[in-house]
Amino acid sequence: MAALNSFSATHPGDPQPGDLIEIFRPAYQHWALYLGDGYIINVTPVDEGPPATFSSAKSVFSRKARVRMQLLKDVVGNDTYHINNKYDGTYAPLPVEEIIRRAEYLIDQEVSYDLLGNNCEHFVTLLRYGEGVSDQETLDQEVHYMVCLHPGNALLLNATA
Repeated sequence: MAALNSFSATHPGDPQPGDLIEIFRPAYQHWALYLGDGYIINVTPVDEGPPATFSSAKSVFSRKARVRMQLLKDVVGNDTYHINNKYDGTYAPLPVEEIIRRAEYLIDQEVSYDLLGNNCEHFVTLLRYGEGVSDQETLDQEVHYMVCLHPGNALLLNATA
Protein backbone atom coordinates (compact mmCIF):
# COMPACT_ATOMS: atom_id res chain seq x y z
CA MET A 1 0.00 0.00 0.00
CA ALA A 2 3.00 2.31 -0.10
CA ALA A 3 1.77 3.75 -3.40
CA LEU A 4 -1.28 5.15 -1.63
CA ASN A 5 0.31 6.60 1.52
CA SER A 6 1.13 10.06 0.19
CA PHE A 7 -1.76 9.94 -2.24
CA SER A 8 -4.54 9.33 0.30
CA ALA A 9 -3.66 12.51 2.19
CA THR A 10 -5.08 14.65 -0.62
CA HIS A 11 -7.69 12.27 -2.04
CA PRO A 12 -10.51 10.90 0.13
CA GLY A 13 -11.13 7.33 1.10
CA ASP A 14 -9.17 4.18 1.66
CA PRO A 15 -10.27 1.98 -1.25
CA GLN A 16 -10.46 -1.76 -0.81
CA PRO A 17 -10.05 -4.33 -3.59
CA GLY A 18 -13.25 -4.48 -5.65
CA ASP A 19 -14.37 -0.91 -4.83
CA LEU A 20 -15.70 1.31 -7.60
CA ILE A 21 -13.77 4.57 -7.99
CA GLU A 22 -15.55 7.59 -9.48
CA ILE A 23 -13.11 10.12 -10.92
CA PHE A 24 -14.38 13.64 -11.51
CA ARG A 25 -13.15 15.03 -14.82
CA PRO A 26 -14.03 18.60 -15.83
CA ALA A 27 -17.02 17.60 -18.01
CA TYR A 28 -17.89 14.04 -16.90
CA GLN A 29 -17.06 11.19 -14.52
CA HIS A 30 -14.65 8.37 -15.33
CA TRP A 31 -14.93 5.02 -13.52
CA ALA A 32 -12.33 2.50 -12.41
CA LEU A 33 -12.23 -0.56 -10.17
CA TYR A 34 -9.70 -0.73 -7.35
CA LEU A 35 -7.45 -3.82 -7.44
CA GLY A 36 -5.23 -3.16 -4.43
CA ASP A 37 -1.75 -1.79 -3.69
CA GLY A 38 -2.63 1.53 -5.35
CA TYR A 39 -3.69 -0.03 -8.68
CA ILE A 40 -6.97 0.22 -10.56
CA ILE A 41 -8.35 -1.33 -13.72
CA ASN A 42 -10.13 0.87 -16.24
CA VAL A 43 -10.76 1.25 -19.95
CA THR A 44 -8.94 3.73 -22.18
CA PRO A 45 -9.57 4.51 -25.86
CA VAL A 46 -7.75 2.43 -28.45
CA ASP A 47 -5.56 4.81 -30.38
CA GLU A 48 -2.76 4.40 -32.83
CA GLY A 49 -0.71 7.21 -31.30
CA PRO A 50 0.52 7.69 -27.73
CA PRO A 51 -1.73 6.20 -25.03
CA ALA A 52 -4.88 8.25 -24.61
CA THR A 53 -6.90 8.81 -21.48
CA PHE A 54 -10.60 9.26 -21.04
CA SER A 55 -9.90 12.89 -20.16
CA SER A 56 -9.65 13.59 -23.88
CA ALA A 57 -12.49 14.25 -26.30
CA LYS A 58 -11.48 11.23 -28.41
CA SER A 59 -13.01 8.95 -25.77
CA VAL A 60 -16.48 10.13 -26.78
CA PHE A 61 -15.96 8.87 -30.33
CA SER A 62 -14.00 5.72 -29.59
CA ARG A 63 -15.72 2.39 -30.38
CA LYS A 64 -13.02 0.23 -28.84
CA ALA A 65 -11.17 0.46 -25.56
CA ARG A 66 -8.14 -1.18 -24.00
CA VAL A 67 -8.36 -2.55 -20.47
CA ARG A 68 -5.50 -1.10 -18.44
CA MET A 69 -4.07 -1.68 -15.00
CA GLN A 70 -2.69 1.65 -13.78
CA LEU A 71 -1.85 3.43 -10.57
CA LEU A 72 -4.88 5.25 -9.18
CA LYS A 73 -2.82 8.39 -8.59
CA ASP A 74 -1.73 8.45 -12.25
CA VAL A 75 -5.27 8.06 -13.57
CA VAL A 76 -6.69 10.69 -11.20
CA GLY A 77 -3.90 13.19 -11.87
CA ASN A 78 -5.05 16.65 -10.79
CA ASP A 79 -8.72 15.63 -10.68
CA THR A 80 -10.58 14.31 -7.64
CA TYR A 81 -12.18 10.96 -6.90
CA HIS A 82 -14.19 9.07 -4.34
CA ILE A 83 -15.16 5.49 -3.62
CA ASN A 84 -18.68 5.01 -4.95
CA ASN A 85 -20.20 1.54 -4.64
CA LYS A 86 -23.57 3.15 -5.34
CA TYR A 87 -25.30 0.04 -6.63
CA ASP A 88 -24.59 -2.13 -3.57
CA GLY A 89 -28.20 -1.60 -2.41
CA THR A 90 -29.57 -2.87 -5.73
CA TYR A 91 -27.05 -5.52 -6.77
CA ALA A 92 -25.08 -7.87 -4.56
CA PRO A 93 -21.32 -7.50 -5.15
CA LEU A 94 -19.58 -10.64 -6.31
CA PRO A 95 -16.97 -12.11 -3.95
CA VAL A 96 -13.81 -9.95 -4.04
CA GLU A 97 -11.70 -12.88 -5.26
CA GLU A 98 -14.06 -13.33 -8.24
CA ILE A 99 -14.04 -9.59 -9.04
CA ILE A 100 -10.25 -9.49 -9.03
CA ARG A 101 -9.94 -12.73 -11.05
CA ARG A 102 -12.30 -11.38 -13.73
CA ALA A 103 -10.50 -8.03 -13.78
CA GLU A 104 -7.02 -9.55 -14.06
CA TYR A 105 -8.13 -11.76 -16.96
CA LEU A 106 -9.06 -8.64 -18.96
CA ILE A 107 -5.87 -6.61 -18.47
CA ASP A 108 -4.44 -5.47 -21.83
CA GLN A 109 -7.38 -6.85 -23.78
CA GLU A 110 -9.53 -4.87 -26.20
CA VAL A 111 -13.24 -4.42 -25.45
CA SER A 112 -16.10 -2.74 -27.27
CA TYR A 113 -16.97 0.76 -26.06
CA ASP A 114 -20.04 2.93 -26.48
CA LEU A 115 -20.58 6.13 -24.52
CA LEU A 116 -24.26 5.41 -23.88
CA GLY A 117 -24.57 1.65 -23.78
CA ASN A 118 -21.19 0.19 -22.91
CA ASN A 119 -19.01 2.78 -21.15
CA CYS A 120 -16.41 2.78 -18.36
CA GLU A 121 -19.10 2.62 -15.66
CA HIS A 122 -20.74 -0.37 -17.35
CA PHE A 123 -17.32 -2.04 -17.46
CA VAL A 124 -16.55 -1.72 -13.75
CA THR A 125 -20.09 -2.51 -12.57
CA LEU A 126 -20.04 -5.64 -14.71
CA LEU A 127 -16.88 -6.70 -12.90
CA ARG A 128 -18.24 -5.86 -9.42
CA TYR A 129 -21.85 -7.01 -9.73
CA GLY A 130 -22.04 -9.20 -12.83
CA GLU A 131 -24.40 -6.55 -14.28
CA GLY A 132 -23.27 -3.63 -16.43
CA VAL A 133 -25.20 -0.54 -15.28
CA SER A 134 -24.61 3.19 -15.62
CA ASP A 135 -26.30 6.42 -14.60
CA GLN A 136 -24.29 8.16 -17.31
CA GLU A 137 -26.71 6.99 -19.99
CA THR A 138 -28.83 9.80 -21.37
CA LEU A 139 -31.18 7.30 -22.99
CA ASP A 140 -32.87 4.52 -21.02
CA GLN A 141 -30.57 1.77 -22.25
CA GLU A 142 -29.14 -1.28 -20.53
CA VAL A 143 -25.99 -3.09 -21.51
CA HIS A 144 -26.74 -6.70 -22.36
CA TYR A 145 -23.24 -7.95 -22.91
CA MET A 146 -19.63 -6.98 -23.16
CA VAL A 147 -17.43 -8.88 -25.53
CA CYS A 148 -13.74 -9.00 -24.88
CA LEU A 149 -11.90 -9.18 -28.19
CA HIS A 150 -8.61 -11.01 -28.11
CA PRO A 151 -6.70 -12.54 -31.01
CA GLY A 152 -8.12 -15.99 -31.53
CA ASN A 153 -10.97 -15.80 -29.04
CA ALA A 154 -13.80 -13.75 -27.58
CA LEU A 155 -15.09 -13.76 -24.02
CA LEU A 156 -18.75 -13.05 -23.32
CA LEU A 157 -18.74 -11.62 -19.80
CA ASN A 158 -22.48 -11.30 -19.26
CA ALA A 159 -25.74 -11.69 -21.10
CA THR A 160 -29.17 -10.68 -19.84
CA ALA A 161 -32.59 -11.34 -21.31
